[in-house]
Amino acid sequence: SGFHKDVSLKPDLPSQLYLSKHQQFLLSYAKNQSSYEYVMSEWLRASGVYWCLTALKLLHCDELKSDDIEEFVLSCYHPASGGFGASPNHDPHLLYTLSSVQILALIDRLDVLDREKVISFVTGLQQPDGSFFGDEWGEVDTRFTFCAFATLSLLGSLQSCNVNAGVNFVLQCRNFDGAFGCVPGSESHAGQVFCCVGALSIAQKLDRLDCDQLGWWLCERQLPSGGLNGRPEKLPDVCYSWWVLASLKIIGRAHWLDKDKLVKFILASQDEETGGFADRPGDMVDPFHTLFGLAGLSLLGDSHIAKVNPVLCLPQSLVDSLGVKLDMVS
Repeated sequence: SGFHKDVSLKPDLPSQLYLSKHQQFLLSYAKNQSSYEYVMSEWLRASGVYWCLTALKLLHCDELKSDDIEEFVLSCYHPASGGFGASPNHDPHLLYTLSSVQILALIDRLDVLDREKVISFVTGLQQPDGSFFGDEWGEVDTRFTFCAFATLSLLGSLQSCNVNAGVNFVLQCRNFDGAFGCVPGSESHAGQVFCCVGALSIAQKLDRLDCDQLGWWLCERQLPSGGLNGRPEKLPDVCYSWWVLASLKIIGRAHWLDKDKLVKFILASQDEETGGFADRPGDMVDPFHTLFGLAGLSLLGDSHIAKVNPVLCLPQSLVDSLGVKLDMVS
């Protein structure tokens, strides 16, 4: 039905899941700390550790040493503020505070945290309108609302912040098309949709959504190749197999997508020699797209991959063990 900005899937692209290759790719990436890619990713290292560790957990692999991981996370901690930076000597930020808490949850070391100090860091960034700054410099974005709600929920302290004000700010970022942007009036984007839907799920407020209208916008992200984009007239990207699909899962509309075509696109984005997933077929692989490719396949029901929670992007078994309560539309 008209022109689509898309990719074509050649018949010789991968069509099976290379589980052992992905495990090798993630382990080698985590251990080779002299590589160019590792050195140049210092500015988001904590998130990189989270991507690798979560992907390995979904592959049922526990080869990374928990003591080394804990040591790295604590080296990023700022005792004065209670927040975590991306790497040692980097400023604390909500993004990396969530990643750090997720990592410690994955290795069962949440007990090492000064919980009250971390909670104070998060709640101290909430503004009178309900929004959250990412850090002391004052950027506002719905991503930070999700990070704050997710961090507090993992620590069993969501009510420490003004949840209703946070929810109201999220709803102000909803557009005429039913989707969400980073701040009120900004363009709808699937990544922001995930953050807003996830925040509402954590807050038990999914009843404030028009799930049919939002579900339609999300389903329109699927292109003839089967891949998903983040907004109209953009190329498909494996990471949206998470942002879009997880959002649809939360609002009970995942069955509106063509599952088989999406699986085919995700599998085609693997590197069958090195392991790992790229943003789209033929591009360079990386841990970010590897996690979200695997997590997308988990949501699509691949039994070789551990079940993933669509809100927190952690193994469902871990979320259950922590007792985190999330709203889901059946």
